[in-house]
Amino acid sequence: MFDLEPTEEQQLMVQTARELAKNEMDPKAHDADEAATLPTDFLKRSWELGLACAAIPEQWSGAGMERSAVTGSLILEELGWGDLAMALAMLAPASVAYPVLDFGTDAQKERYLRACTGAEFPKLTAAVMEPDYDFDPTELRTVAKKQAGGYVLKGQKCLVPNGSFADTFLVYAREEGKSGFEGVAAFFVPRDAKGLHIGSKEKNMGVHALDSVSLTLEDVQVGPDARLGGEGPINFERIMSFTRVALSALALGVARRAYEHSVTYAQERKTWGQPIATRQSVAFSIADMRIELDAARLLVWEAAWRLDRGETATRESYLAKLSVDEMVLKVTDEAVMIMGGHGFIRENPVERWLRNARGFSVFEGLALV
Repeated sequence: MFDLEPTEEQQLMVQTARELAKNEMDPKAHDADEAATLPTDFLKRSWELGLACAAIPEQWSGAGMERSAVTGSLILEELGWGDLAMALAMLAPASVAYPVLDFGTDAQKERYLRACTGAEFPKLTAAVMEPDYDFDPTELRTVAKKQAGGYVLKGQKCLVPNGSFADTFLVYAREEGKSGFEGVAAFFVPRDAKGLHIGSKEKNMGVHALDSVSLTLEDVQVGPDARLGGEGPINFERIMSFTRVALSALALGVARRAYEHSVTYAQERKTWGQPIATRQSVAFSIADMRIELDAARLLVWEAAWRLDRGETATRESYLAKLSVDEMVLKVTDEAVMIMGGHGFIRENPVERWLRNARGFSVFEGLALV
């Protein structure tokens, strides 16, 4: 059995994330979404709190906190509550730092982990998603062909966070002739690499403030030292379990924000002299939202707990994400319906939460705990 009582350290980090979400993210989320850009200096200010990469050891100038998927889930739920687009932008460097911490060579750790412990926001991001309707992380269409002196990368990526200003991309690709999780490798590709074409900012249904781009790799050549872990293998299956837990935790935050907003509105909005919360249909809807949210959270925590124990959590993380993807869409849609016609107006945040929630069913690899 796992203990559901957060430790004192976890409570402190959650409180820090909650204050960031409440004071910096939520109040600015609407304007950021309308302007399709992050608030000025948000990344720098949020990075200074040290939430995203707190588990980097002290030998690389990190905080040296224990690596914990459970702790990360608690933090990411608060950040998702604040705003999904800002959270994904803030967490992008961690999607490079933690795979390097787990599988990188000494030289890669020295270079990239130190880049994640400085005062400036790191210009690092990962590229996992591909623009295919049947995208499958175990059968990537981006291919790495080994040749004398390194590798040649060819393929396309999409939804690469912070791609317009990142100077290094950790690109996941299938090694030629291999398949499944075991056939996936990752490569550090500099922004100025010959054959790398970076698209303009994507116009997505949701997360408007997130700077996401597409990448086209046309025979991009990288040296053998660009391969994450050198010639050693990486555990991509485990990486995907971590990213599914991370995305699920963010979705919990989005859903919880919509639920809490709905409760407040239902208690304050009156018809025929009574709050609409007293109407059976509304009360039942709010109760269902809470049940779905709490049930999904337990699935996420179980998957995170198993990861912290060093277990294979492929099944648990996948089932958690499937459940949460469905739950967050249902909860945010219910929130729109409780608002009635007001829920369809862009000034009301519930429509933004619904648009953002729609993305979770296709998001893969955009965050890591």
